[in-house]
Amino acid sequence: MLRDFRFGVLYAPRESRHTSMAASRAVFRADAKRCEDLGYDVLSMPDHLGSLAPFPALAAAAQVTTMIRLGTCVLNAGFYRPALLARDAAEVDLLSDGRLELGLGAGYVEAEFDAAGLPFPPGRERIEHLRHVVSHLKAHLPRVPVMVAGNGDRMLRFAAQSAQIVGLMGAPTGGGVDDPLGDRMAVIRNAVGGRSVHLELNLLVPAVPTDGTGQPDLAVPRRELPHLSDAELIQLPGVLAGSPRDVADTLREYRSRYGITYFTIFQHHAEFFAKVIGELR
Repeated sequence: MLRDFRFGVLYAPRESRHTSMAASRAVFRADAKRCEDLGYDVLSMPDHLGSLAPFPALAAAAQVTTMIRLGTCVLNAGFYRPALLARDAAEVDLLSDGRLELGLGAGYVEAEFDAAGLPFPPGRERIEHLRHVVSHLKAHLPRVPVMVAGNGDRMLRFAAQSAQIVGLMGAPTGGGVDDPLGDRMAVIRNAVGGRSVHLELNLLVPAVPTDGTGQPDLAVPRRELPHLSDAELIQLPGVLAGSPRDVADTLREYRSRYGITYFTIFQHHAEFFAKVIGELR
């Protein structure tokens, strides 16, 4: 049986991951309430130096919303000690009446580790620290769902074996793979066998149209993947084009072919994507 769709909003800027989007408390509260009113299931915060601190922002959002779940997409596990992270997460979960979902990653921006005065370990060590953080959260905060997001084989195997939600980035995997989502799904299925039917799969969608042309707004993928041409970016599975009905048809295909049912878009795409939600519900 296929899962129902879920839709999330990532409260992150179009121009730079390092710039806060909120001009004031009133603006942020209005944005949070608007996401709930548009029918989104989850409001998530990123975790970059220079952007809104995720836990205070989620606590503020909890005060003006009642139904939308509150998440992180994703916390940089390298910034946190497990017990301190669990303490802060427990407080936000309490203040939101149990609406918290925690997304985590291993951290990948070396300059942010430098700015925070933290060492930037090799990838294997960052994943091992993430493993320790997730283990602590599952033991001490079991009611909060955990998403682990990544793109590489090692990260996806760990996510599939340890988290309730696996976050897919939709980024290139190299090697001229014709079906990048299918390739990543094979890694997940091989890691968990029959357990894969119990996993929720999330795809980060960095680009959708914002006007009637049907052409996706490529600002975010251009920023994150500057070595790719626009023609290459448009081929990424998280870059969606066409009318709201066309995009809805693509998401139905992703659900039937890959089992992906949870899609997270950027806040500046929320108005357009609400029309897609309307096509799917």
